[in-house]
Amino acid sequence: MATQLEMVEKGISPGQKGIGVSKPPGSVVSPAERNNTVEVEDNNRNGLLYTAEEVPPWYTCIILGFQHYVTAVADIIAVPLMLREYFCMDEDTVGVSALIGTILFVSGLNTLLQTTFGARLPIVQGGTVTFVVPTIAILLQPQWICPYREARKEYGVNANFTELGLPPVGSTEHRAMWMARICEIQGAIIVASMFQVVIGFSGIMTFLLRYIGPLCISPTLTLAALSLFPLINNMVTGQVWISVLTIFLITLFSQYMKSVKIPFCSFGPNRSCTRTGVALFLLYPVLLAVLIVFLICLALTATDVFPNDPTKHGYLARTDTKLYVLSEAPWFRFPYPFQWGTPTVSTVGVFGMLSGVITAMIESLGDYYACARLAGAPPPPLHAVNRAIFMEGTACVLAGIWGSGNGTTSYSENIGLIGITRVGSRRVVQVCAIMLMAFGCFGKFGAVFMLIPTPVIGGMIMVTFGMVTAVGIANLKFVDLNSQRNLFIIGVSLFVGLSLPMWVQEHTNAIKTGNDIIDQLLTVLFSTNMFVGGLLGFVLDNTIPGTDEERGMTTWRAAGANTTSSPSDNRQDLYDMPVIQRRLDRYRIFQYLPICPRFGKRK
Repeated sequence: MATQLEMVEKGISPGQKGIGVSKPPGSVVSPAERNNTVEVEDNNRNGLLYTAEEVPPWYTCIILGFQHYVTAVADIIAVPLMLREYFCMDEDTVGVSALIGTILFVSGLNTLLQTTFGARLPIVQGGTVTFVVPTIAILLQPQWICPYREARKEYGVNANFTELGLPPVGSTEHRAMWMARICEIQGAIIVASMFQVVIGFSGIMTFLLRYIGPLCISPTLTLAALSLFPLINNMVTGQVWISVLTIFLITLFSQYMKSVKIPFCSFGPNRSCTRTGVALFLLYPVLLAVLIVFLICLALTATDVFPNDPTKHGYLARTDTKLYVLSEAPWFRFPYPFQWGTPTVSTVGVFGMLSGVITAMIESLGDYYACARLAGAPPPPLHAVNRAIFMEGTACVLAGIWGSGNGTTSYSENIGLIGITRVGSRRVVQVCAIMLMAFGCFGKFGAVFMLIPTPVIGGMIMVTFGMVTAVGIANLKFVDLNSQRNLFIIGVSLFVGLSLPMWVQEHTNAIKTGNDIIDQLLTVLFSTNMFVGGLLGFVLDNTIPGTDEERGMTTWRAAGANTTSSPSDNRQDLYDMPVIQRRLDRYRIFQYLPICPRFGKRK
């Protein structure tokens, strides 16, 4: 019997028979049949150790699942850390740690739903910057301006809230203030996400894609990251050199040392130790950089190199300013629906959040095809794409119900990790989902992240959001950049998308239509960078004459809009619903539902 290693080297999954030639036990396979079998296996596996439908041993699932967890957790916790001042949480670190636990739990729950009932591909779901931008725009409205934030801006970090008539931070009155703001965002996310649910269930995404191309997507994604620069810059200025060190180490590990392997001892079946190299710097550049800089800050805090005076530069780099949160945070806290109160719904909030929902939906569409390609799966058929969009919308509704303060979307970095590890098993990502849910229930775990100094987080976010900006720009590879038409659209969309929202935020009372609701709605929309840039790109691209080749639509559709698989592909059952598929096949009505695997097929 062939060993597991030999089977992997031949391109056969452990525990799985060869693909392409089926012979009874003991049969002789001719050289021609063997060559044909290996060729089919190689085409299907693409060098993978485990494809999407295969399951590694349980201990391998745990290790690889934790790797996905580490890859995603930095971006997930960055969302509540950026939004806490707009939610008016100020230094209520116990509340922030509870919010971190909630978004971790919801990200795990939504990942489990997407991998099991949605796309059924190994895609991690987590908090996204595309929801952060409209959230900030909504909370900058006069009725939601945080008095603590304004007091800090006017009187500095030593502002005496009691003298200003504000309740003490962390008091019942203060918590009621930030819970009300989260409830407003909850309602906006729940209602706006229903739009995505309808889009997925009705199957009209392919119709919408006829009009949405790179010249709309590129400014939308690019501005989503660039618009957060002032916020990130404020985090960095707390201790510039610590932020610079964080950026330097992430760059060093991820770019210059990515091929350096650290020797480890691995044990084989006969318990013999074999030396093997692990590319730690390639797999964990952000984690290692943050850990090293945190230890440096810990040492400089212990030796009082960083000042104890909150008014002096460098104080925010201390690691002992929030130690009390470890003792105050509960060991176990289960996030539950409507934990902050009943969500409130406003027209302004819903339409403002809708720009984030549309952006996240379009961004995820390309992730489905990239994930299928890297995981050794056939291209997602139409019903799988519809169901993935439907489930992502449902997941955002759940995120709103739980009160994570954000929606969820597909994580491209975890898809890239599949290409690095050559493991595309969806069971591995489901293990990652369980870890996210479990760690989200441990209050002390969420509190630990509050000890990371703000300048360290600022340096980390500056690099990760720089990558988001680059992803937006990379979409322009599909268009003809020698075309004056395209250059005009790109330039106007980006420049107006940056300048107009800045002007609207500085002149909040400039829009006067005679109706307060319409005034607030237009103010929120036109102060959202990605909405302005994306709308301009969409309108200009569809009204200024240009060929499909010039606009990049031809190559754009060829790269990702193919929603059907090859007729010869016999692995379409990968996208079937688990457990209930045979029961669904009995009823003709499910042939007409765009999210069902037999959609469009006649018996």
